[in-house]
Amino acid sequence: MEASSAPDVLAGYESGGFFCEMTGKPDEDAGFTRAIRERLAELGLEELRSRAGDAELELYNFGITFTVYTQKEAIDRILPFDVIPRVISSADWQTLENGVIQRVAALNLFLHDVYHEQKILTDGVVPPELVLGNKNYRPEMRDVEVALGTYVHINGTDLVRDDDGNWLVLEDNSRTPSGVSYVVENRHLMQRAFPDLMADIGIRPVSNYGQKLHEALAEVAPDGVTSPQVVLLSPGTYNSAYFEHIFLAREMGVPLVEGRDLVVPEDDRVYMRTIGGLEPVHVIYRRINDDFLDPEVFNPDSMLGVAGLMRAYRKGNVALANAVGTGVADDKAVYAYMPRIIQYYLDQAPILSNVETHICREPEGLRYTLDHLSELVVKPVGEAGGYGITVGPRASAEELEACRAHLKEDPSNYISQPMINLSVSPTLVREGIQPRHVDLRPFAVTGKSTWVLPGGLSRVALTKGSIIVNSSQGGGSKDTWVLE
Repeated sequence: MEASSAPDVLAGYESGGFFCEMTGKPDEDAGFTRAIRERLAELGLEELRSRAGDAELELYNFGITFTVYTQKEAIDRILPFDVIPRVISSADWQTLENGVIQRVAALNLFLHDVYHEQKILTDGVVPPELVLGNKNYRPEMRDVEVALGTYVHINGTDLVRDDDGNWLVLEDNSRTPSGVSYVVENRHLMQRAFPDLMADIGIRPVSNYGQKLHEALAEVAPDGVTSPQVVLLSPGTYNSAYFEHIFLAREMGVPLVEGRDLVVPEDDRVYMRTIGGLEPVHVIYRRINDDFLDPEVFNPDSMLGVAGLMRAYRKGNVALANAVGTGVADDKAVYAYMPRIIQYYLDQAPILSNVETHICREPEGLRYTLDHLSELVVKPVGEAGGYGITVGPRASAEELEACRAHLKEDPSNYISQPMINLSVSPTLVREGIQPRHVDLRPFAVTGKSTWVLPGGLSRVALTKGSIIVNSSQGGGSKDTWVLE
């Protein structure tokens, strides 16, 4: 890279007192990012803005979008992309990887147990009503055997860092976690726009995700199937993550199908309609919620699923990823018990800690939440995408009173947590380079074993001071570099 006379883009950058992913604690210097910072300085702000504009144009041209639903319409948008990478040291990644693998193992053991012997419930480790009364608990899965005991084939664990740089788990996503397509596409975008920034840094690759996913899905095919046909089942073009469905089908080299493309005849096996006739299907990576998966068993009005699919599933003639009923494990109230769940099944202390959580369905948790409402973040247990959250320290008096009313009316629908000072990362905004809060969603793929994609989706809250990073709430993303 040729030397530039442009001023250092990070000169004058201040993290605002927060832990910074690029520079470390306010009174420290993260040595492992020094070479990257030096190269950014050589680029200069004007060059950085120019290349960022080119990258945004590429996103439009490649159709890398997600859908935001309003009351009247669906709007396709690009996911805003920040060109300054989020960097993770190899030592930090080792901790993260081990912690995610541990967590996925516990989730799978928990799901097998609650759909079979239910020992964790009878032993009083988790309240039975919290599981059996959960809207995501599926009695239809009782005593159904799943290949390799794997219920959660694809998991997204949402993580944040606190003021000391400690990793904390915010929530588990074990139903149909999305966002991995942006991880891979962000890397490709950086490789095209910033080859000079990345050269010889030693960054772990992410482009083999499709291969790893296909291998894991093939491992859970029905017994006796040596060359399994895997398909990706999508709700169709109007789904917010349809771009990702196309991307993943292409990366795995498998057909992208909708419910109308599959059929389950009297032999209780799944077939795909092709121009050459019916072809057997052995593994379905489904991106359709349980409720719409099989109109014979769940919502009878569903036009998205496949009638008879659960018959084939129960008989072991097809594998579903993720398994039906995994939603009970990523419920935000069950999340509060994850440290105990890990200890119960694995006899290990959690590698990654939870954020302190108050369960409002419990009298003590509700009382504490109501007494400290202005200090806490209150979340509905079943919502995703950042909807329904009340951030106490930043809420108006009217918002706090509305939240108080909701809590009293339906306490079992809420948890509360202290407000964590999320770490920040240098981000290119209109005013220059400024700190913006980030989180991380690593993706774990499980068949016979668990593999974690190096890095994950780093989401960034582009609004100054905001801690809501969700794309549906105006957040963007960064390329995540795990150093060798």
